[in-house]
Amino acid sequence: MRATSWAPAALAGLISCAPPASTPAPLPLLDRQVSGTTALLQAVSAPAPDTVWVSGHRGTWARTTDGGHTWQLGTVPGADSLQFRDVHAASADTAWLLSAGNGPMSRIYRTTDGGANWSEQFVNRESSAFYDCLDFWDTRRGIAYSDQVNGRSMILMTQNGGDDWQLLPQAQVPAALPGEGAFAASGTCVITRPQGHAWIGTGNGPTARVLHTSDYGRSWEVSQPPIAAGEAAGIASVAFASNDKGATLGGPIGDPGAITDNVALTSDGGETWTVGGRPTFPGPVFGAAFVPGTEETLVAVGPRGASASRDGGRSWAPVDTVSYWGIGFAPDGTGWLVGPGGRITRIGVR
Repeated sequence: MRATSWAPAALAGLISCAPPASTPAPLPLLDRQVSGTTALLQAVSAPAPDTVWVSGHRGTWARTTDGGHTWQLGTVPGADSLQFRDVHAASADTAWLLSAGNGPMSRIYRTTDGGANWSEQFVNRESSAFYDCLDFWDTRRGIAYSDQVNGRSMILMTQNGGDDWQLLPQAQVPAALPGEGAFAASGTCVITRPQGHAWIGTGNGPTARVLHTSDYGRSWEVSQPPIAAGEAAGIASVAFASNDKGATLGGPIGDPGAITDNVALTSDGGETWTVGGRPTFPGPVFGAAFVPGTEETLVAVGPRGASASRDGGRSWAPVDTVSYWGIGFAPDGTGWLVGPGGRITRIGVR
């Protein structure tokens, strides 16, 4: 479907050096897309400047290969009741979808032909498990995370592109806290980076935690960012600009008016955390991402809007006031926000 016309250089002011203090930082321009669906869209993956995949409810996925000028809309056959709350794309042809839900509602699908066909790679057989997010280091090595089951942290791994998925042994992963899990809000509760790094942000437990591996899941470290925690609260999104510089964001997920400490920042890979600034919109943060090539420009989204930070999450400026659930950036700095009613918004090119 045809998208609206594009307003260029939307994030130029955010990515460039900060202007003098007397000059307000320019805000990103917003380019509303025409997705062709009214489904709630929750996740974004943009592997190349012109290639973007998004996913959402009612078994929905959409793809552009021309930077948003046109969108191809699809539904995975037999999966129209599923909620695809995460997507990871390796290219215009290859992508994985994760549906979230209890028991067999949690599934993983893969396409290698641009969505023409989908293969079902994983169906959750544990009735108490609820898979929230997935990510990949490359086209073979991937990771997915589920809410805890009987005190076990449920970390799923593949070494062959998803043809086989295996739970890490219980003795190999940190024990789960009571009630601990993740929030399947934006597909960013699990993120990977080069050299075997991955971070998982948790919630719904007595404290919010980050599980970190630097060796493709063979060993794990645990830290506790200072983010509001407890039932239906905690970390919804993890973002890292490098293997050292990162942020966790979230808050009380079900309280759209909450004003709490919902951003925590690290400069040592997650060993230690400090409280960050609060985004300009009230309520929780559902998704966040750093602009590629920067360590200071961070964009956060939630049900009450979107905000951008030029200083790594210490202070924020408003971007939009409509509801968003997910966010992702292409390697060139083009940003994509998704949300209710099939909403897709492009926010920039570097």
